[in-house]
Amino acid sequence: MPTALGRGQCGGHITLFFTIEDVVDDPVAQGSRGAGLCLKDGVESIAKGEDGKGGLVVRFQDGDYDSTMYEDVLEELIEEVPEIRSFDWELNIRMSLPASQGFGMSASGAIASAISVQRAMGIPHEECLRRSFLIAHIVERKRSSGLGDTTALSSGGVERRIAAGSPFSGSFLDIGPGISEGWAAYTPVLLVWKDRTGKHTSKYIDHPEWKVKISEAGASAMEIIGEGKWDSGRWSELIDRSLIFACESGLEFDASRTEIIGAANEAIGNSGFSDRLSTMLCMLGESVVIVPNDYLDEDDWVGELSAALERVGFSTFPSRIGALN
Repeated sequence: MPTALGRGQCGGHITLFFTIEDVVDDPVAQGSRGAGLCLKDGVESIAKGEDGKGGLVVRFQDGDYDSTMYEDVLEELIEEVPEIRSFDWELNIRMSLPASQGFGMSASGAIASAISVQRAMGIPHEECLRRSFLIAHIVERKRSSGLGDTTALSSGGVERRIAAGSPFSGSFLDIGPGISEGWAAYTPVLLVWKDRTGKHTSKYIDHPEWKVKISEAGASAMEIIGEGKWDSGRWSELIDRSLIFACESGLEFDASRTEIIGAANEAIGNSGFSDRLSTMLCMLGESVVIVPNDYLDEDDWVGELSAALERVGFSTFPSRIGALN
């Protein structure tokens, strides 16, 4: 049997505000409503399959990470496409951004790896994408590592999720309960975080008190953002609702988030960009995303601000909002 090779890539995702909707037992129907930014940068997966019995080796190209999520992805894929078990698989994973910092790396990795294995099997493009989003959503829910990232990524761009759940479902990969809408932008963003792992998402979304605070604040934000046409005219509204959600949910004051918000805003002020830029929390990391107040603004501010924040001990990564899917 010849070697099977396939590649998958998926950008990351930043949730700006959200609800937690997980009372039903079916993971396909669980998820969140909310809004956020899909990123150009994320995870690349190269899959290589050799004659075997469904084994898996995961190799990370830029650090040590937990491989169990990729094992879960392969198990779900084999359930859907049994022929995948006739190969032993090697996944080479390259991550542009750190895990557990609110950049959607688990969803991005699950989608990218599912795409790469299916492409190695020669599965048609649209079927491959739909199944990848479905499987990534199921794996995220079973692991409590995410709620709406896969649904958000299925639309791309500047997204809002107006119904919770997977974007695709069923054996025919029909449109699922989750509904996400996106509009296109190539807006520059600067990601800022501390070099330590943040709290696992499950510490919030499975905690009774946090669930109430987050969902009430998220529902309030979606009363505004969930209505009307979703396009570039809503950019300033999105920023405003994000800042209100961070405060109302209490997440702004948990962990070291106040410190990183203060440092980012101080760097913005010292650099003379106060009128051009805003700082928003990335849910649920200990990180922020700095964006221009005008989504068409250029990136001449990125280098100076990145250097200023790195001088005071933060890590930064310049990216852009990703394309529509």
